[in-house]
Amino acid sequence: MPTRHVRPVRGLRLDDVDDAIELATLYGLVPDEWQEWVLEGWLARTRSGKLASSQCGLAVPRQNGKNACLEIVELFKVVVLGRKILHTAHEVKTARKAFLRLCSFFENERQWPELAALVKEIRRTNGQEAIVLTNGGSVEFIARSKGSGRGFTVDDLVLDEAQELLEDALAALLPTISAAPSGDPQIIFTGTPPSPNMAGEVFTRVRDNALKGKNKRACWDEWSFLAGVDMDDIAAWAQANPSLGIRLHPDVITDERSAMDDETFARERGGVWALEGVAGRAIPWPRWVDCRDTDRAPGRPDSIGLAGSLDGAWASIGAAGLVGDVLEVGAVDRRPGSEWIVAEAFRIQSERGVAVVIDKRGPLSHLIPRLEAAGVWLTELDTTEWTDACGAMWQHVDTGRLVHPGHPELDDAVKVATWRPVGDRRAFGRKSGDISMLEAVTLAAHHAESLAAYDVLDSIL
Repeated sequence: MPTRHVRPVRGLRLDDVDDAIELATLYGLVPDEWQEWVLEGWLARTRSGKLASSQCGLAVPRQNGKNACLEIVELFKVVVLGRKILHTAHEVKTARKAFLRLCSFFENERQWPELAALVKEIRRTNGQEAIVLTNGGSVEFIARSKGSGRGFTVDDLVLDEAQELLEDALAALLPTISAAPSGDPQIIFTGTPPSPNMAGEVFTRVRDNALKGKNKRACWDEWSFLAGVDMDDIAAWAQANPSLGIRLHPDVITDERSAMDDETFARERGGVWALEGVAGRAIPWPRWVDCRDTDRAPGRPDSIGLAGSLDGAWASIGAAGLVGDVLEVGAVDRRPGSEWIVAEAFRIQSERGVAVVIDKRGPLSHLIPRLEAAGVWLTELDTTEWTDACGAMWQHVDTGRLVHPGHPELDDAVKVATWRPVGDRRAFGRKSGDISMLEAVTLAAHHAESLAAYDVLDSIL
């Protein structure tokens, strides 16, 4: 059984489930018991005949066989139901592998003549791979991008490698099922928990909505470590890896355990989302805790950053300074609203002579004219500089170069900060909660680093 699972209703019709398993077995694709469980969630119907789950999600560590679940469902839907499917993946090579696997069922005329006889067309052009059948069914394969999927009209949308699914790619793909020929569309998300450097907001949101009951027609299956398990225990490995001993060998996991740190092993082999800050968050919480030093006497800050929450309810001031090669950051002030920022920024700059930094497209951008009118000397970061600053903050935490005193309001911001795509870059996601204190210290840290870079350049020249 999966560690976590959600089904929309009970007392469903499972005829399609049995037929799909029988069809797949006939062609040599025999599902494991855990895969049969997944298929039940994806193919179960209500008494009215509609698919019970309009949105399905599967999260299981790699090499367990999630692709077989997709193959079985796609084979059944296209051959028996004549549905139209759009199969998408993050990478071209992944989409093409899925095409070649499914294509193998229709190309062996000698072994499976009845499937070969159904073929109307097989397109092999790279990036436009498709299997089109005479019964109206089809499966088309594409790699995702901002504009991919436009022009398609399908019954089923498959989103493989969902841990890398960007918001703009999803926006381009969702309309493909809005006029589903069957009148009964379905979306299937499959993947693994996002790592800290992935834009995993979409997959995380799908999971959260299913587990919290926000989507009443959602199906979710997840295999992962239980909280507090011994990660060296083979029983824990088996809980998170349903194919252990079938196609996944314990010796391989033993090697992975010795090569990976706890955080990476928990995510990649343990399927962990639940450890605070490990997956789906911008700054891994265990790394942030490692950077905490409550005994260190803070040096004089070089810069302060000004940031506000997306809804305007809060504003924060954070500080940063370089002491040798160590980047010190800390919280200065956080209050409701943002009007107080102008006077406070002027006071701090006047008394301490520090730089004041702001994101010129951020939530406090409307205060820039007032800050300048009050006499505050501002450094404004553009979008590229801001995304660079966010990436640098993650890197400083990851390498242990950053030190902070453990201020509660800064800690709280780190706990909720996610990533959001900004073109082909990324920045901290503000919709997850008030992250203004993290943004404030990130702005300050970026400028402190810039000052150090200028000093080095001056010494060279």
